[in-house]
Amino acid sequence: MEDRKTVRLDEAVPRYTSYPTAPHFHAGVTGATVRSWIDAIPDGDRLSLYLHVPFCDRLCWFCACHTKQTRQYDPVAAYVGSLCREIETVGALVSARASVSAIHFGGGSPTMLSPADMHRLGDALRGSFNLAPDAEISVEIDPNDMTDDRLDALAAIGMTRASLGVQDFDPKVQAAINREQSFESTRGVVEGLRARGVGSVNLDLLYGLPHQTCDTLAATVRQALGLSPDRIALFGYAHVPWFKKHQTMIPEEALPGAQDRYAQALMAAALIEAAGNERIGLDHFARPDDAMAVAARDGRLRRNFQGYTEDACETLIGLGASSISRFRQGHAQNQPATGVYHRMVDDGGLATVRGVAFTADDHARGWVIENLMCNFAFDAREARQRFGALAAPLVAIAAGLAQARPDPVLRREDDLFVVPEDHRPLVRTIAARFDAYLETGQARHSAAV
Repeated sequence: MEDRKTVRLDEAVPRYTSYPTAPHFHAGVTGATVRSWIDAIPDGDRLSLYLHVPFCDRLCWFCACHTKQTRQYDPVAAYVGSLCREIETVGALVSARASVSAIHFGGGSPTMLSPADMHRLGDALRGSFNLAPDAEISVEIDPNDMTDDRLDALAAIGMTRASLGVQDFDPKVQAAINREQSFESTRGVVEGLRARGVGSVNLDLLYGLPHQTCDTLAATVRQALGLSPDRIALFGYAHVPWFKKHQTMIPEEALPGAQDRYAQALMAAALIEAAGNERIGLDHFARPDDAMAVAARDGRLRRNFQGYTEDACETLIGLGASSISRFRQGHAQNQPATGVYHRMVDDGGLATVRGVAFTADDHARGWVIENLMCNFAFDAREARQRFGALAAPLVAIAAGLAQARPDPVLRREDDLFVVPEDHRPLVRTIAARFDAYLETGQARHSAAV
């Protein structure tokens, strides 16, 4: 790969929630592969689960997730049945030799599920896996879906952390992304969660949306801060209409340019930090006593398919259509098409259709990329200790970036390579310099900032 020494705000690069990234998965990883990887999970290990619900009752035009709109509940109920069957199958393979320390429900809209189906999934998980007493259960929430019955069901299955999609409270921006959601309804859900003992609330905000300006975004950030969230995720809108056709509904002429996006990101981050939150990695913020903030200070922050996390598990098993797993040996992804997914799991099979087995070089590059994304630094001495001769070309890339003029994006401090404060918004682009696959594929990506 070419060793480029300059970075740009508008450069299109992966988000690096995995390495190698998903466009480089292939059909050589099968259900048989995953069975062997599950068999290799060490006794006494702790693992995480991700459950994907690929349905929404409305389609937000900004969304790039694997989901589909449905106004009928029958397909959702049928999907829950297949998901329970997959839970049973995978749970039997894992057996009691490993315990589950974290469960994350994502989508789509997991909160589109009926209270009865939420209970059904909770019972299936507890019946098939050995859940640790301190297991964290987090759920992505669309406030527009929420009712008292759904809040009660989420509390009953043991939810400990809620992540609410906000995006933006400005009515003009909401209309342009087909996501109408009042501040009052969002506040009502936050209050309902806290009244039921949910200990942590996260809010997701977006910059770079159509018609968004620094002033309108600042108003949204101040409203969000008024809800006293434990965490805030501030993501840049990923405009990928070639990948998600519904994004063509967004008027491109209304999208802010690279410099405006950058200004929005800096402004919003400054407001969030001024309210007493600590910056975590590229795009997360948390109260100083939050577990993620503590992990970041201690150098224990990790990055997986859900983004930044304090979850230290080496194994993450994805359940549901399109979900992705991470094992010590590689990544595996389930069948995205729900109809085919049903057929694959209903008879007790696994839904794996593609993935990638790690090479030794993948481990080395993935370690450097994760350290840059989480800690804005990596230690060349530790890289050599871990990976031997494989570290040499990676240290050489870092040294080249540190010597670039007039504005190096890495600073060298003996064996430590550090991303300077003013270049941290560009960390995805910096990480891309260590990606051996990026220029070998045809995948297109969103802007780095």
